[in-house]
Parts: sequence; C-alpha cells; structure tokens
Amino acid sequence: MKEAGLYPYFHELETMQNTEVKMSGRDLIMIGSNNYLGLTCNEEVIEAGKKALDEFGSGCSGSRFLNGTLVAHTKFEKMLAEFLHKDDVITFGTGFQTNLGILSAIAGRNDIIFCDKENHASIYDGCRLSYAKLERYEHANMEELEAKLAVAPEDKGKLIVTDGVFSMSGDIAKLPEIVALAEKYNARVMVDDAHGFGVLGDHGRGTADHFGLTDKVDIIMGTFSKSLASMGGFCACSAEVAEFIRHTSRPYIFCASIPPSNIACTTKALEILMRDDSRTKNLRHISQYMRRGLDKLGIKYRSADDIIPIIPIYTYEMERTLAVCKALFEEGVYVNPVFPPATPEGECLIRTSYMATHTEELIDRALAKIGKVFKELGLLNDETKGN
Repeated sequence: MKEAGLYPYFHELETMQNTEVKMSGRDLIMIGSNNYLGLTCNEEVIEAGKKALDEFGSGCSGSRFLNGTLVAHTKFEKMLAEFLHKDDVITFGTGFQTNLGILSAIAGRNDIIFCDKENHASIYDGCRLSYAKLERYEHANMEELEAKLAVAPEDKGKLIVTDGVFSMSGDIAKLPEIVALAEKYNARVMVDDAHGFGVLGDHGRGTADHFGLTDKVDIIMGTFSKSLASMGGFCACSAEVAEFIRHTSRPYIFCASIPPSNIACTTKALEILMRDDSRTKNLRHISQYMRRGLDKLGIKYRSADDIIPIIPIYTYEMERTLAVCKALFEEGVYVNPVFPPATPEGECLIRTSYMATHTEELIDRALAKIGKVFKELGLLNDETKGN
C-alpha cells in the first residue's frame, strides 16, 4: 500500500474533532468520526475539563482501589446509573478495557459465552481472558444461536454477548429475540452499546431502551470516546454484579483511574444529553438525509436502519477501497477504509459516520464530492455484489 501511494492510515489531525477539520495539511469534511453528538467541540464540555485540571490536577496516579477514586468518579457513576435505570455503574479507563474487565471477571472455565461473529474485537479478547468456552454464531442468526443454547449443558453458566449497534455494518442487534432466548435457556445478556449510546432510545439511552428491554438486559457496556466526547468506558448492571466486578476485575484493579479532566468532560456531556435530546434527534435526521442523498446518486450502501449514523459503502476489494479513499481524501472528504479482520473476507468497505452537528449544506457538499469520485472511478453503476 505504501509503495503504491495508497496507505490510508495515521493522517495527522491538526484541529478539533469537528465536522470540518484540517488533516495532513488538507481541509476536509469529516464523515469518518464517532463523535456522534458533536460534543468534543462543545464549549461547556471543554470548560468542564479545564476546571477539573485546575481543581484536581492532570492525573490520579493510582487505581480506583487505592488513591485514584475522585468525588467526580462516584458522582458520574451515580448519575449514569440513574439515567440508564440500573442499580450501579463502574467506570474503566477505555472502552476496550471495559469489555476485558467485565468478561474476564464474570465468566470462567465452567461458563459458556455466546458471541455474535461481528462483535467488537474487545469482546473477543475479553472472552479469551475469561477462559470460558466461546460459542460463536453467524451474525444476527437467531436460529443458530438457539441451536447452540439448546445443546449447552444445564449446569453451565451461559452469557449471550452482542453489540447493540454493530460498528461496521450499522445493524441493530435483534435484542427482543436475544432476550427471549436468554429467558428460555436460562442465560444472561450483555450488550456492548458503544455505538448505540447517545444514538438510540429516549435521550440516547441506547439499544436496550430503544426496545423497552432495559430491565431484561443484565449488563450494558458503553464508551465515553464516542457520544460522551472523552475517554473511558462504563458497565451498568445490578449492585451485586457491580460489587463483584470491582473486587475481581484485574483491568479495573490494576489500572490507574480516569484522569480528572476526562471524567469532568464526560459528566458535562451526559448532563447535556440528559437535559436536551435535540442532538440525538438531529443525528437521526442527518443520517436519513445522507441515505437519501446516496440513493439519488445511485451509490449502493448497507441498508441498516436509517436512524443509525453509520453508513457503510461496500467496495468489497481492497485495491478498490484504497483507491476510493485516496480520491475522496484528495477531493476533501475523510472516510475510513475497513478491511478484514474488522470485516469478513471479501467485504471491504468505506465506513462513513455522522454527527449531530453536521448540517444539510455540509452533507450536500460531501455528497457532491463523493458523487464526483465514484463517477470518475466508474463505480456509480457498479453491480459487483448488489446492495
């Protein structure tokens, strides 16, 4: 890729993570960020981080177990637990660490984890650390999931883990069916809502709330690096499970706690989400607006639910994907090329994602540039694999 001048990674961002950015010396429309609510540039959020630096310094220098628990941590955890209608919340340093910390703590050698094949890499690594038996089922295939649950020994602990919104395809998990199967076969349910929190549900409460199943989902996991404009992750669950994880999760016990400025920014972002759902509503509108624009251009994309701000344009072949991304970058649009193992073999894609702060005018500009590139590369009528 480097020799061909098509290497797409490590472009240097020179500005805030906004709808328009400067990257590697170019002015770009950003449609490749997970800043779904556009809060990384919000003045209230930034000011909260500055205030925390003045009050608590730049770091905690210890784990939550020891000297690293701030009043800001416990305040946020109580606030988020109330918002999500769960007993308790635990926070971790990153979203990846959160899945490692949860799964390695709650599952063991006598348990079975049932995992959608398109779940995030952090779920797979958490499963490995747990030493539980891993049973993978084809993406969203409820018949295969049931078949595997049906033959699982009754004396084994059973956990079904699924992304709420799948990060590459934008698919929403079939949570009603998953919950029904869990009840039928005495299993627990964990939802990784990294891409659902702030996007789905009342005021962005997420996938479980979207389906009215919050009380049926045992563990809700999420991140701060997307809708909550900072860095970290959370586990929302019962008080009993939370207390168990706090005292057994090695990634929780042996890692320094979230820095003061990060937790302050996250708290302010949550406060904004709680008081005003206009960002969530506008995000859904922009997602629908973009899909209509792609339809008019004749550009094929994955037909996930139209309120999801992830729109993957399947390009299938690596060279084609790289060529499109390079041309778009030079034209002034940033998108993300995605290859295996992040996607199945033969399903390379261009992942586009949107923010509540995108405007129709900006989306129109991006669409014009996308249409130009696809036309020049002869891809507007591409029928390689269909929609």
